[in-house]
Amino acid sequence: MDKMLRTIVANALDEDIGPEDMTTTLTVGPEIRCQVRLVSKDEGILSGIHVFQCAFDLLDAQVQDWQSLEDGSPFGRGDIIATFTGNARAVLTAERTALNFLQRLSGVATLTRRFVTAVEGFPTRICGTRKTSPCIRHLEKQAIVHGGGATHRHTLFNGILIKENHITMAGGIGTAVTRAREGAHHLFRIAVEAATLADFDEAMAAGADVILLDNMDIDTMAEAVRRAKLSSVLLEASGNMTLDRVRAVAETGVHYISVGMLTHSAPALDLSLLVDRF
Repeated sequence: MDKMLRTIVANALDEDIGPEDMTTTLTVGPEIRCQVRLVSKDEGILSGIHVFQCAFDLLDAQVQDWQSLEDGSPFGRGDIIATFTGNARAVLTAERTALNFLQRLSGVATLTRRFVTAVEGFPTRICGTRKTSPCIRHLEKQAIVHGGGATHRHTLFNGILIKENHITMAGGIGTAVTRAREGAHHLFRIAVEAATLADFDEAMAAGADVILLDNMDIDTMAEAVRRAKLSSVLLEASGNMTLDRVRAVAETGVHYISVGMLTHSAPALDLSLLVDRF
């Protein structure tokens, strides 16, 4: 089991349990085992089943007979996502933490799939941003991939993205790109944000590898794509991306569309854990 995953889930369990789960300890015998069914009340895309299982393993639920859908699998209302047997005390104590992770991550995957479906027929890729929940970023990034989206930079240290405030502090797009190019090794791409066509032209002249077309309208984006036609620069549209708008953005010919709401506004799915004593 991944060390980071164990730490995240263990901290979540500690937060919820505290000294003990008083209700379960007082009402359920330590020897009782149960049959568990994870049932969906929504339709969506699964993500986080390994996180879900980790919660029970960390409490030594003695899980047996595990069967489940794989991450990335679609499911409908009333579908059984997973079944297993385990120690009833551990299962009931871990239940809410396990569900919280799974519902959140499956919500991200499901919303991502809706955006991916909306741009079908175009080569444009949907990707997330760093607008993620603290401490579970890599899980939410995995959920985006499970939903059919593309990865973006995970952290500040594994990608150079010069944004509006960097440009202001550096004294301009050209200066910022030049400094980044001089300080980075040759394997790093340099990405820079452009809010206007003048910004775009300056980024092109400075030799940016990737240009983010930030909050541009459709016509302005289309013109930027036209100007970049004979270059190797990658174009990413960002800002105010909604399901109603995303297909029109893809039609402009941009390579990527980053969507912050995949992680900052995805609704959690409604999943239920049902147990039977045996």
